[in-house]
Amino acid sequence: MPRWSDAGQPGESYTRPVAPTDRPPASASGAAGIARYIRRVIRTSQFRLFATEPGERVLARPRHLLQEGRLADAERAYLGVLQERPDLALAWGEYFQLLRSERRFEEALALAGRAARHVEDGAFTDALTGAALVELGRYREGLAALERAAGRAPDLALVWHEAGYAAYRLGEPARALAALDRAFALEPHSGTLHLRGRILQDAGRFLAAEVAFTAALEAAELPVQQAEAERQLGVTRRLASFGMRPAALGLHRRWFAETAGTPLCGPGRMPGADEATVLRAFVALAGELGWSFTAVLPADEWPGWQLLADLLDVPLVPDPGEDWPGVPLVACHRVSTGGARWLDWADRVARGRSGLALALDHDPAADPVDVAGRLDGLGGPWPDPATALQAARHPEGRLWGRRLR
Repeated sequence: MPRWSDAGQPGESYTRPVAPTDRPPASASGAAGIARYIRRVIRTSQFRLFATEPGERVLARPRHLLQEGRLADAERAYLGVLQERPDLALAWGEYFQLLRSERRFEEALALAGRAARHVEDGAFTDALTGAALVELGRYREGLAALERAAGRAPDLALVWHEAGYAAYRLGEPARALAALDRAFALEPHSGTLHLRGRILQDAGRFLAAEVAFTAALEAAELPVQQAEAERQLGVTRRLASFGMRPAALGLHRRWFAETAGTPLCGPGRMPGADEATVLRAFVALAGELGWSFTAVLPADEWPGWQLLADLLDVPLVPDPGEDWPGVPLVACHRVSTGGARWLDWADRVARGRSGLALALDHDPAADPVDVAGRLDGLGGPWPDPATALQAARHPEGRLWGRRLR
């Protein structure tokens, strides 16, 4: 029997087929909300167990709700299925992954225990128990559960997938990759390729990671899998432009890699750059790249936008009405201060592929923006013109292909 110590981020889904849908997951916050849903499902679900056999038609409704991003409704639907069919292993597995995607690991562990009392497949429920324990950081117990599962069913791909994830979490990428290779050989799926790509990406092996994500994209069975594989291809290519492992990059460079937005400042000196310094850094970048805007459109009432308009020698237009500028520069101090006007104008810029949207201060965890002045958490932000120029020019960046003059 394998030693799991010889075999990581919740995240890489393992999926059996489900009828594909062209409808993206629904979300109150539009495309940005859909992106967050995709990341939650793909990056926190190890082994999704969708299938379409006739005996599993009872799962059609919760699966539909899950794909739409209606997680609370999906949870209620899964509970109803389990009450009706407590022997259905797939129902337990899919509900387990829903809890996992929400980082409700204690509840996931309790669910695995309940499943063991109803499902005959002990290897399956041991694998769920091991997965939950690993998510909780209880690695020794988790690995023991996975060993039990391997002893009962050494050819169950789920066990090897979870073993690979456990090794990843323990900081053993070579053993993680070996376990994933076995999982994929037993039952090839996009999720295993996705996790493989993440491990290679973290190790700085960007060409190999790109190969893995390309294969994950080709093997994807669901729109969310396709979208996340495409996103990770972009992340990998942006990381590769720095030639360093992700862990060695500063916050602003990691933000660029993850979001494709252009950061104006990196970590520098205390107390950090003031607003005027950041605005001048933006104007310098615009001059270097030959950007020429028609007008500055302030989404909030911060008085400093007049300085930006003066530096760019363009008018400040608080309300363009129906006279939308050809190359607008939409600006806000923070996304939260811009409100509905920011959301509307930034979306119009993105759809029109003309102009850009600038947030002077920005939370790296918030929805991405085209250009961010000072990212929260930099600890003394100061302009980093070299990184800003590299990000703005990158073919996988948000600004690639924009009309900016």
